[in-house]
Amino acid sequence: MLGLNVTAPPAVSPPPGKEQQAAGVGILLQISMLVLSFVVGHVLRRHKFYYVPEASASLIIGLLVGGLANISDTETSIRRWFNFHEEFFFLFLLPPIIFQSGFSLAPKPFFSNFGAIVTFAILGTFIASVVTGVLVYLGGLTFLMYKLPLVECLMFGALISATDPVTVLSIFQELGTDVNLYALVFGESVLNDAMAISLYRTMSSVQSHASSGQNFFLIVVRFLETFVGSMSSGVGVGFISALLFKYAGLDIDNLQNLECCLFVLFPYFSYMLAEGLGLSGIVSILFTGIVMKHYTFSNLSEKSQHFAAAFFHLISSLAETFVFIYMGFDIAMEQHRWSHLGFIFFSIIFIGVARAAHVYVCANLVNMARPTSRQIPLKHQKALWYSGLRGAMAFALALQSVHDLPEAHGKTIFTATTAIIVLTVILVGGSTGTMLEALEVVGDGQDGALETIESNNGYIAPSYQEGTSSGSNLKMRLKEFHKSTTSFTALDKNYLTPFFTSQNEEEDVSDESMRTPSRGRFQDRA
Repeated sequence: MLGLNVTAPPAVSPPPGKEQQAAGVGILLQISMLVLSFVVGHVLRRHKFYYVPEASASLIIGLLVGGLANISDTETSIRRWFNFHEEFFFLFLLPPIIFQSGFSLAPKPFFSNFGAIVTFAILGTFIASVVTGVLVYLGGLTFLMYKLPLVECLMFGALISATDPVTVLSIFQELGTDVNLYALVFGESVLNDAMAISLYRTMSSVQSHASSGQNFFLIVVRFLETFVGSMSSGVGVGFISALLFKYAGLDIDNLQNLECCLFVLFPYFSYMLAEGLGLSGIVSILFTGIVMKHYTFSNLSEKSQHFAAAFFHLISSLAETFVFIYMGFDIAMEQHRWSHLGFIFFSIIFIGVARAAHVYVCANLVNMARPTSRQIPLKHQKALWYSGLRGAMAFALALQSVHDLPEAHGKTIFTATTAIIVLTVILVGGSTGTMLEALEVVGDGQDGALETIESNNGYIAPSYQEGTSSGSNLKMRLKEFHKSTTSFTALDKNYLTPFFTSQNEEEDVSDESMRTPSRGRFQDRA
């Protein structure tokens, strides 16, 4: 008996040479899919074929290769080196994408619409999460769909509210839309990922502690602690990096390698610091990117500025393309629970309703605070509603829910999420160009709107007409809040920029490689 137990393990372990060969084949396949995705995406953009955006092409390539692997006899070996791990996604693929989002955005259109962006990203995502969760719960109670507990429905609402309109943004950029609409879609897509993660983790902690009777106020406080703490850590790391590069004297020829290495390490330091403190690394690295672009970047030497811009653009492009391939491959390889088709069908309807509540409630609140000349028109609201695609963030959180929830519940949520992602990315993403033309927002009355962003790296500030305000108290208070936010510009110009940078010129660094605030690979690729 003892002899059998001792000799059993060596017979199971595969030869080292075969293991290395399998790993090499796996890496070769991944590189081949990346090359094919970039080539196909370039051909599609060059011929202006908007019915299959680049993200859709990458997803389809992953689905096809995964499907072929799934029906072949190599499935078990392939799954060992090509499987979607949420830890790998959150720790290695997502940070460069989020950092590039914050680092590459043009500050003027973003901050000119910052109040609206925050409203859509934070309040709107919260509304969409709650409405989706409640509707799914009620659907289960009325036997329309598979029944889940309320907390798990709210977890599903949080993860499915993470929009990823990267395919929409690429077509926005190609066709040219209003700068304010572009800023709203871009800003919301950047910030609501962090909001959705914070909401999901908050509800997951509630579910894991089985504290259904817990005070709702404590849940809100916990979420605010996570979000504000993560934002503070990201801003703090960004400011520290700005002071280091200002006073360390690294902008000389023989220290440029050290300067670039330090600049690349700070974003990951911010991300891992927040994760180590139990906060959200996504929120932290996003605000680190915004602060480092605004303050730290101007303290670099000219060569280091070009390197940093090119490096993060390259890394985020590779990561974003690989995410869609990775996701498509894993969707084809995973075991799904297709027995609850009603859950998928009604979830799609409920998500559309929740997205409408999200957009129209927030748009009305923003319009109450804005003068008539800056109102968000109805056709822009329709475009915002249509741009709510789901992508890699929702997929990763859904995959995580398989571990966080009972197996049947987690598999049901995961299957519904993958179906929604494929439908939105391929169908909705492919019809975005037609939607923009039907809503008549292509150009939107501003010829060369996108060129305006590219040439100015910003936004031509609109004139605020004070005489258009009504006499209501709520509107006056919102107007006062809007006025107070403009004082940050003076604070930044007079105090923050001189303190944290070695240059006092306003908007002195407008690097050509960061002309358009697009995400990852959709920026400046011909």
